[in-house]
Amino acid sequence: MYAMINVVGDQLKVVAGEVITVNNLNREIGDLIENSEVMLIADADDVVVGTPYIENAKVKLEVIDNFKGKKVIAFKKRRRKSSKVKRGFRQHLTSLKVVEIIK
Repeated sequence: MYAMINVVGDQLKVVAGEVITVNNLNREIGDLIENSEVMLIADADDVVVGTPYIENAKVKLEVIDNFKGKKVIAFKKRRRKSSKVKRGFRQHLTSLKVVEIIK
């Protein structure tokens, strides 16, 4: 069984027991989150599609870790102007474990 959910503006396909990474949620490690923004649930041949969300459907998520992603370098150079700028950025991320999908 899998579900399509909306988490922090991202639409993700999740399976029970899977670990997903999303933008920072500012939650403590070990917190349980119930996401009711479920757009689709598929179980073998049975597929339920919401308009836009399915009523009474939930996905339980557990916060595993808060961390920073890989560094992204933004480098700008203007030729013959002796001008260059180098900046780095690391996105704050949260790891979530899908505990259960409830129809």
